Amino acid sequence: MSNDLVNILKNNPAIVQTGLDADTLAVAGGAVETNKRISIKGGVFRKMAGGKEVGAIEDRHMNVIIVKMAHSASRTFYAQSYKEGEKITPTCWSSDSRVPDAKVPNPIAKSCSECPMSIKNSAAGGGSSACRLSWRIAVVLPEDPSGDVMQLILPSTSCWQKEDNGKWGFRPYIQMLASNNVSASRVITRMQFDTKSPTPKLLFSPVGAVNPEDFLTVERQGTSQAAEQAVKFEVYQPKEQIEVPAGLQPTL
Repeated sequence: MSNDLVNILKNNPAIVQTGLDADTLAVAGGAVETNKRISIKGGVFRKMAGGKEVGAIEDRHMNVIIVKMAHSASRTFYAQSYKEGEKITPTCWSSDSRVPDAKVPNPIAKSCSECPMSIKNSAAGGGSSACRLSWRIAVVLPEDPSGDVMQLILPSTSCWQKEDNGKWGFRPYIQMLASNNVSASRVITRMQFDTKSPTPKLLFSPVGAVNPEDFLTVERQGTSQAAEQAVKFEVYQPKEQIEVPAGLQPTL
């Protein structure tokens, strides 16, 4: 960042946007990562911005307000082994965890329920499925509901756990709230690591009510571009190489 921009931002903090306008995004290209998110890598709540860690929370729990949620889980299957920091396109994927998306070039099956990669123990080493489920949500901090909207991608281990001592997996937690006629955006939710799990796993519980004075702010945050982007399922697609006709290729 140039010193000029540093000074401009310092003196004019209001110009910083949670979401960029369409023209800026289009010209800047898809390589720009602007969204804020929370990572639970290594069993630690990590605040990320622009792909880099900007802070970590040592506590085993974190309180948030859920402002938007994807309406269903998504699925991704990678035939290649994962490598830290490497961007690769999944072999197959589904934005609704029911059928492969239309852009999948060679779907493994017509539906996720019929796919051999979605069954338990299909992953290398067994135990889980090779096709990974995840759920995208957008949250804000209770102490600053008008602040940054952050994305959180929940692994499948955090999504389905039934109630255990007042704590739930994500979907059963939302179902519990709904059965009591309470919207998720009206309560302060505690996300807590399950210390019995060998891999990062979150459990959810209500710990307070959102201040009625913040209702409009929370609703506005839920309809923001940042919230829409946070719950949108996107697959990394490398830029296609355009083949140059033989007659137009340079001669050596």
